[in-house]
Amino acid sequence: MPARDHNAISNLRELQDPVAVLAFSGWNDAGSAATDAVLHLIEVSDADLLFSLDGEDHYDFQVNRPMVSRGEDGDRISWPRTDVWIGRIGERDLVLITGPEPNMRWRSYAAQIVSALRSAHPSLVVVLGSLLADNAHTRPVPVSRSSADPRVRERLGLSRSTYEGPTGITGVLSAACTDAGMDVASLWAAVPHYVAQPPNPKATLALLHRLEDLAEVTIDPGELPELGRAWERGVAELIDDDAELSSYVASLEADQDETELPEASGDAIAAEFERYLRRRNDP
Repeated sequence: MPARDHNAISNLRELQDPVAVLAFSGWNDAGSAATDAVLHLIEVSDADLLFSLDGEDHYDFQVNRPMVSRGEDGDRISWPRTDVWIGRIGERDLVLITGPEPNMRWRSYAAQIVSALRSAHPSLVVVLGSLLADNAHTRPVPVSRSSADPRVRERLGLSRSTYEGPTGITGVLSAACTDAGMDVASLWAAVPHYVAQPPNPKATLALLHRLEDLAEVTIDPGELPELGRAWERGVAELIDDDAELSSYVASLEADQDETELPEASGDAIAAEFERYLRRRNDP
């Protein structure tokens, strides 16, 4: 950072009750659903790039390689980096952080992110992720909502994650921000493992819908609903040509319908109705 970039720190301190949203490509980002959600927020909030973390200390450039582009003015090399943006939706200021998951020095990397967020004093830090799971592409995308802090769980109606095992930078940053006294929530979308390749606009839209509830904002979905329907049609066409895969998906549909029924719960219906009212009342 720019730990001594006083203009950037000053801009963060001027934000009013912001919500911070973080997502990182790589291990934590099946189908690019999480990072695409942050990129969508950058677009619809008309966000400005505040600063970038220098990738030299945190990326292995043989793993996260720089990209070359050609133009009339010559060649350009773009290096892996983490960007910090500030935007605004309605009355809500946003701090948006995204980039590739770092390859090394995670503790110092997390310390820089936490330092920037401390300057912003966010009312909530939301960490987005997506994982591969046994769910059907034809059904609503399951999105888990959790927090390690019992106070945050009670305030926002979240659950406690039961996962134990290897973690990514999302887990490290969630713990670091919690240790720093910030309210932290995690949203994870379940992406069908048989269509893991990005993009997955349906999962991206599901994350944004859940984020609306936590951040108390109405997010313009843009073309995501139509892109999600087109994605679902495209997957259906591929599956129709494979009898074995079609049978497998049918079994996933039956299992998901029997065991989850997430959209039929009273809480889910109430949340959808509240979201509808917010959208209708927005100018």
